[in-house]
Amino acid sequence: MNFITPAYAQAAGGAAGMDTIMQLAPFGIILIIMYFLILRPQQRRAKEHSALIKNVRRGDTIITSGGIVGKISKTTDDNEVEVEIAPNVKVRLLRQMITDVRAKTEPVKE
Repeated sequence: MNFITPAYAQAAGGAAGMDTIMQLAPFGIILIIMYFLILRPQQRRAKEHSALIKNVRRGDTIITSGGIVGKISKTTDDNEVEVEIAPNVKVRLLRQMITDVRAKTEPVKE
């Protein structure tokens, strides 16, 4: 009462490897698309932001992550700057909190 012949069992086992690859192919394509549309632009923006905050100097007008606009009056540390947000009002700010530089000053001529 054996209804399955050995020939059918062997044919199904040989094609199983190709079916697995075809089922996983869409997931691989989705991962590649996510990399190019999400991860690469995000890494590029992070690199641009780190270069931006590394190159700020005294006299630059900046915008903080809280929306405060101020002028850098002094760089106190590698991680901190002193920002004048109003006449005679100076605050210390972490460089990572700088989101944009509005006006860059000219380099000091020696």
